[in-house]
Amino acid sequence: MKTYSCVCGQLIFFQNVACVNCGRELGFLPEELRLASLEPAGDGLWRPTGTGQNQEGLYRKCQNYVKAAVCNWMTPEKEKDETFCASCRLNEVIPDLSNEINVGLWALVEAAKRRVVYSLIRLNLPVARKKDDPQNGLAFRFLSDIVNPDGTTTKVLTGHDEGVITLNIAEADDATRETVRHAMKEPYRTLLGHFRHEIGHYYWDRLVRGTNFLEPYREIFGDERPDYQQALNRYYQTGAPANWQDSYISAYATAHPWEDWAETWAHFLHIQDALEVANDFGLVGKRILIDPQEANGRARVSQEQSNFDDVIVAWAEFAVALNSINRSMGLPDLYPFVLSHAVIAKLRFVYEVISGGAAPALQTATADTEARR
Repeated sequence: MKTYSCVCGQLIFFQNVACVNCGRELGFLPEELRLASLEPAGDGLWRPTGTGQNQEGLYRKCQNYVKAAVCNWMTPEKEKDETFCASCRLNEVIPDLSNEINVGLWALVEAAKRRVVYSLIRLNLPVARKKDDPQNGLAFRFLSDIVNPDGTTTKVLTGHDEGVITLNIAEADDATRETVRHAMKEPYRTLLGHFRHEIGHYYWDRLVRGTNFLEPYREIFGDERPDYQQALNRYYQTGAPANWQDSYISAYATAHPWEDWAETWAHFLHIQDALEVANDFGLVGKRILIDPQEANGRARVSQEQSNFDDVIVAWAEFAVALNSINRSMGLPDLYPFVLSHAVIAKLRFVYEVISGGAAPALQTATADTEARR
């Protein structure tokens, strides 16, 4: 995620709706992956500052920007039939907003979802909504637990099923999420991580199932055909096997090859997005000799990574710095995971699948750089 500048020169960020310096309203232009300062153009239309009177450059605010204040994305005026932006139009069900608590939780959910959609657009991955492509499209349902008349509660389970990603919006509540994280003995659990994990299931269906990648996938991740629910039940009963860190990015990844893929996919997006930020701030490039046998190499300057190997080297070094910074503040490691050789091979496969599904755009994007339960 890059930072941007208002026309006045003030630094502005992805989630901002107004410049703190000059007060100009801001809007994100998804087709340009750019946050822009805006000037009113009449009739509810807006023009990015500095684009002159070009009628092709007019935009409308997403309805969830105008009416609900949970979005800051824009829709090109030429898309006259669209009232929602490229992110919000993927919504199939939103929370019950008559419950005031849900309004704040929904805003957090939408903020995390926009970051994921940004990554998908940046990687040039296919993003179609169910309304337009019932078979291969994507849809989001944001729901909350239901209290039944008899006092019992019907739980909403977060997961993916045939292109529909359901999220229990309780995951947007920090206290609730932390309680679950401790109960599940997870080192890391975030709202954004949920989206990245579940979207991984969706893209397994789109990019791996029924393609030439399927057999190589089975060689690296395992055979996904054994009963999924039985595998999950076994994992929850017995936990991860000993020494799972040698081959998996997380304990949950051991549950089933589908979960191994989704966890690995999520980490690939973690790495891509974090490195984009680091590159934008000039934080990548300091030579850190992790291997004591490594000879003094030529010092690198901060620069964007042009291939997978560059990405992994940059991330391995940057993660050391991130974790050290957190420790200096008395906080747990920001990235408490180990990238073993087997995990790196899996990340490389994800990279290759995305390259195959999005080439040649991934090369540019990188250079810029539960289930189904």
